[in-house]
Amino acid sequence: MAGSPTARRRRLSIELKKLREKSALTCAQVGEALDWSGSKVNRMETGSGRVQPSDIDALCRFYGTSDELREFLKSLARQAKVRGWWQLHGTGVPEWFNIYIGLEQDATTFRQYQCELIPGLMQTEPYACELHKAGAHMSAEDIDRAVRVRMERQAMLARPDAPDAWFIVSEGALRHVIGDRGVMRNQLERVLDSVELPTVTLQVLPFDSGAYPVTGSFTMLGFPAPEDPDIVYRDGITDAVYLEGEHHVREYTRAFDGLRAAALSPQRSAQLIKSIVKEYAK
Repeated sequence: MAGSPTARRRRLSIELKKLREKSALTCAQVGEALDWSGSKVNRMETGSGRVQPSDIDALCRFYGTSDELREFLKSLARQAKVRGWWQLHGTGVPEWFNIYIGLEQDATTFRQYQCELIPGLMQTEPYACELHKAGAHMSAEDIDRAVRVRMERQAMLARPDAPDAWFIVSEGALRHVIGDRGVMRNQLERVLDSVELPTVTLQVLPFDSGAYPVTGSFTMLGFPAPEDPDIVYRDGITDAVYLEGEHHVREYTRAFDGLRAAALSPQRSAQLIKSIVKEYAK
């Protein structure tokens, strides 16, 4: 079973939708049969509302499921209520990003393209602090919470079951001075340390790489269970977009492959980063 509350909630919504579609009924028809609203059924299937074990009992009786499946779904519903470690930091992490962190914790494959900044999973604390200070209006306390969460997230790359992580970073992100040259030198040294991890690969997209798919930054998360489809994640200043359909995943996979082909090899990427570190040391 997936580990984080977010992943359990997502798995539960997927399973509930599969049961309804197997019965060839609409959300409105299921809701009418159970004396619920159709919107309640829809919220349960999209993960946008809390699902109580009593709701699972009612649905499973209606769909005629096995006792084993009913107990499995009730277990998912109970465990989806547990708060993740990142939620204990309060307002420093917006709700829409809480969802992403929960999914990230359970991913087994991680593909990210960053066109402006160093990937969050490789950022140093001073670099991350500068970014948060320049971003949305946040109190010093909330900035501290947000940075702590970002630092704690990085532990996933060193776990025994770390995801297979592949990063593509624009050369502009390496040369864009955040803070000062000392901050950037230490930041790039952190990047070089990160790529020494056995499951981490990084490629730099150089300025002279020519034409390549222009997409903006994005992340693709893959999960171990075939029932949990891949997700494409893109965020903004106040919200985020999650794309799960086969078409979206296929097109972003194609874009990532194009970026990977245009980027320097991991070895040449490390050499470029080392040369920029020397420039910042002058």
